[in-house]
Amino acid sequence: MRAEKNMEPGRLLILDDDPAIGRTIERIARGAGLEARFTDDPAAFFDAVDAWDPTHIAIDLVMPRMDGVEVLTRLATRGSRARIIITSGVDHRVLDAAGRSAVEHGLEIAGVLSKPFSAKALRSLLQAAPSAAGPGGSAARLAADGGRASVEDLRAAIERRELRLVFQPQVDCASGALAGFEALVRWQHPRHGLLLPEQFVPLAEAHGLIDALTEQVTEQALAWFAATFGAAPARAAGEEAPSLAMNLSARTLEDESFVERILARCEAHGVAPARLILELTETSAMEDPVKSLDVLTRLRMKGFQLSIDDFGTGFSSMLQLVRLPFSEIKVDKSFVMTAGRSEESRTVVKSIVELGHSLGLRSIAEGVEDAATLGYLRGIGCDLAQGYHIARPMPGEAVADWLARRSPRGGAD
Repeated sequence: MRAEKNMEPGRLLILDDDPAIGRTIERIARGAGLEARFTDDPAAFFDAVDAWDPTHIAIDLVMPRMDGVEVLTRLATRGSRARIIITSGVDHRVLDAAGRSAVEHGLEIAGVLSKPFSAKALRSLLQAAPSAAGPGGSAARLAADGGRASVEDLRAAIERRELRLVFQPQVDCASGALAGFEALVRWQHPRHGLLLPEQFVPLAEAHGLIDALTEQVTEQALAWFAATFGAAPARAAGEEAPSLAMNLSARTLEDESFVERILARCEAHGVAPARLILELTETSAMEDPVKSLDVLTRLRMKGFQLSIDDFGTGFSSMLQLVRLPFSEIKVDKSFVMTAGRSEESRTVVKSIVELGHSLGLRSIAEGVEDAATLGYLRGIGCDLAQGYHIARPMPGEAVADWLARRSPRGGAD
């Protein structure tokens, strides 16, 4: 059944206020083997989105009745899984910004085309394989479910130890060698399905459950890491032992006893603190700047590594980078995922990597979804990479198989 479904032709739905351009796109798509429909009416467009379920959508940005950004927002609300092509004659910076906005909404962007564009450029976007995230991306599908877990549900899930971890590999950009894994928590809710951290961690923070959640995640992660790599065979000369990255909540930094607790757990599992990377966003470090400075400094003194996550997305990145004792800088995926089609994103990624190196920090880019992006990161000297091109997050029991079949250059299987 799955093979037969994959043989179905793609379906392109076009929304453009210029009928000549819309019909031209329609003809090019049909020549490329896709079914195609064109409309200049937003209402008819959304009716077709619901009834026809297009695999591809082409949208003009500047339209009189509903602009392209409004259309993209409504598509995200509907949980659209189509691959989206954004077209317009506006300045390329505006075009790139619209693409980044769509990605932030969880939509899958096939590319952006500045008018006038060639038939070849459009065909290449229509015929390109979808990203490893799949059409629309898992985040878009989860957000579309609209599920709202209750605090009672979360408390019960923690008490019953229902939270589960998945692990996403991180590799050396230059050699492809395994550098480590990031532990990511998931909650399989009985009614709302699979929930990501952003859908329940704020609930835990608001209702005093974050300490219990953090303890459970830390215990699971360290137990898996010790069992998987604690007794690993001798590694090649110069090759470092893998690390384990975990995310920290802002509320955790308010607890001065956290340092002793996590140190005790590391000792109990035989994991050296230097192999643990604690990730936090710059905004989390701003909640109580004095206390966070104390806690983070103590963690570094005990040997733990610290990573500033999502760097470049806040207003105080530079201040936090200089003020706090980080050992790693993590480039936000919104820049990395658009680096292939945005000169501005490439410039930002390169600048962050160079800034980190100038401060003696290791750099890591997340959101690497294709070989070209990995090659770009390698070329600018980025240290580590993480993303679907390398591997999706996977259950701990799947890691051994992944290690056995992985590409020596760090690419996807």
